Amino acid sequence: MNKAMIRYILGWILTIEGFFMLLPWLVGLIYRESCTWIFLIVGFCSMGAGFLVVRKKPERTVFYMREGCVATALSWILISLVGCLPFRISGEIPSFTDAFFETVSGFTTTGATILGDVEALSHCMLFWRSLTHWMGGMGVLVLLLAVIRMGGGSNMNLMRAESTGPAVSKLVPKVMHSARIVYMIYIALTGVMVIFLLAGRMPLFDALTTALGTAGTGGFGIKADSMASYSPYLQWVVTVFMLAFGVNFNAYYLILFKKWRQAFHMEEVRYYLLVVVAASAIITANIYNTAVSFEENLRTATFQVTSIITTTGFATTDFNLWPETSRFLLVLLMFFGACAGSTGGGLKISRILIMVKTIGREFTSYLFPKSVKKIKVDGKTVEDDVVRGVHVYLAAFAVLFVISMFCLSFENIDLISSFTAVAATINNIGPGLNLVGPVESFAFFSNFSKYVLIFDMLAGRLELFPMLILVYPLTWKGVFKKGKK
Repeated sequence: MNKAMIRYILGWILTIEGFFMLLPWLVGLIYRESCTWIFLIVGFCSMGAGFLVVRKKPERTVFYMREGCVATALSWILISLVGCLPFRISGEIPSFTDAFFETVSGFTTTGATILGDVEALSHCMLFWRSLTHWMGGMGVLVLLLAVIRMGGGSNMNLMRAESTGPAVSKLVPKVMHSARIVYMIYIALTGVMVIFLLAGRMPLFDALTTALGTAGTGGFGIKADSMASYSPYLQWVVTVFMLAFGVNFNAYYLILFKKWRQAFHMEEVRYYLLVVVAASAIITANIYNTAVSFEENLRTATFQVTSIITTTGFATTDFNLWPETSRFLLVLLMFFGACAGSTGGGLKISRILIMVKTIGREFTSYLFPKSVKKIKVDGKTVEDDVVRGVHVYLAAFAVLFVISMFCLSFENIDLISSFTAVAATINNIGPGLNLVGPVESFAFFSNFSKYVLIFDMLAGRLELFPMLILVYPLTWKGVFKKGKK
């Protein structure tokens, strides 16, 4: 294992995080908050430690998938450990476990919170919470690849380890340029959303934090009622952009370079939009209340459907009180997730599409044993390795889900609460049902259960395998023997 290269990557992660901490420091200065100095000190310490590590580039820069997964998992743990320090040092979140939970929830864009009164936080802390969503949404290592020339020809292993979906492809031949294109689109969409929110007379601070949380499909709100107190216009704007950030960013790349036909014929995007429309229509009919307008019923249903399927987690109502049919659909959408290559979590529409087509192929083989049928997506044959990868992912997902449920069973809470708590964290959604509903928090869980859910959040954001490989014994075989590098 190339330990020197892993340390080098971790050093850059510390440097980048320290730089981003200067932004909430500036916010604290504007609002004249006493705790703002914490971001300056932690930020400079993080940058200083990072510079010490990266001052000399390793001689051997080549690394393989094992190093890619280990570096990715350790990067996300490290960035969360450092990121929780301002919450803990300021005392705004007194418990280290709670501060770590909140920060992991932020970077993994889960949006599950242990805070009972989010409005009690200072502006700089609220801004940092939302900024962690934005940093984690597209991926901290993708950001690293966009700004730092790593070299060694193995950068794709980092991108594969962190990116979402069953398969990752480069938009252009060089990984660095692909990462830059993705981040340019990401920044542009975030900026456009801020403009639309300001046009609806949302205060600048609210617009920035809401846009950062929406872009990362995270869902940390700055108000106790999430998005409920904002105007219908603002709720529709957030709905549209949640939907937009759940789209595969390859589609935006194709549109950017005027490849319209390819962009609008992506099967995954079509099915993603179809599921949103169908679920919104069903829930609108199911929750229809004659005491309010049809527009309000439609807006409430569409907002919540989009928020759940994109794994954003914003809320405009307590959907815990909805009829069972609507609640069931929302839980189902938790597992669907958004498109691969988006900032959303969940299983991803592409995996479900491949799974359904695999089942169809098996039916055909039963009826016509001599037939040979290939699975195709967007008119292209899906390689057997990708299909096998989907099956292995689903199996690993199910095993981790069951183990997490077993661990939470010691809390002695109702099955719906524990089931949706695991579903909401492993799919990076945020709110669940019953005790973890949209107006509740995760604060009541024991520290043991919180660490189980922290692992689920990290595993869900990193597509399971980097975190599972990190705790797999064979990963570390021979690594710590004397003379090994």
